[in-house]
Amino acid sequence: MTPPQNPDAPVHSGAYLDAIYRARFRDQEIYRRRVWAVLTKYFGQWIPSDGAVLDLGCGYCEFINQAQCAAKFAMDLNPEARKRASAEVQVLEQDCSLPWSISDGRLTTVFTSNFLEHLPTKAHVEETLLHAYSALRVGGRLIAMGPNIKCIPGAYWDFFDHYVALTELSMKEILTKCGFDVELCRERFLPYSMSQGRTYPIWMLRSYLAFPALWTAFGKQFLLVARKR
Repeated sequence: MTPPQNPDAPVHSGAYLDAIYRARFRDQEIYRRRVWAVLTKYFGQWIPSDGAVLDLGCGYCEFINQAQCAAKFAMDLNPEARKRASAEVQVLEQDCSLPWSISDGRLTTVFTSNFLEHLPTKAHVEETLLHAYSALRVGGRLIAMGPNIKCIPGAYWDFFDHYVALTELSMKEILTKCGFDVELCRERFLPYSMSQGRTYPIWMLRSYLAFPALWTAFGKQFLLVARKR
């Protein structure tokens, strides 16, 4: 049974986020950068080379540091993000559910991976998506990836800071409500987690991405691409 949404779930401090992130991804930083080099190239099909990209919930900036675009932004409450960001990345250290410190229509792309489920409530998710909508220019895209509660009903709660249970259809519904046109909605994309279990060779990831038939068997995360009207 899925636990109820917790309206009293906290917005964690930067120090808390830093501590839990270090514990979760200890000794995996080099491997994660290699994984994200492949994933960033894959997601590049939706990112214009002359665009302005924001990595929402950027963590250690593995995606945004390697993204090919003209302007780079990253948002996270974890103070470590600023230390990990490349020189060309502008880091916004703020609560994403509050008004963003970036001008309306500035961005071509908002990218977020394994982040929205960490927000305290669905109301925080909606507010965050509304801010993303405002920050995007018309025709700009939001790319969202995250664990699908339908595919991992119990393991979803193995992470202490998971609060909001999401599926590809609940994401599609709220994105549509926020004004987006959903161009791509996949129930299954990547396997669940890089913080637990084996670390597979990078060539296996490239092969996996090249054969979507494998996603049906092994995918546990949704993938959505939505465009601002």
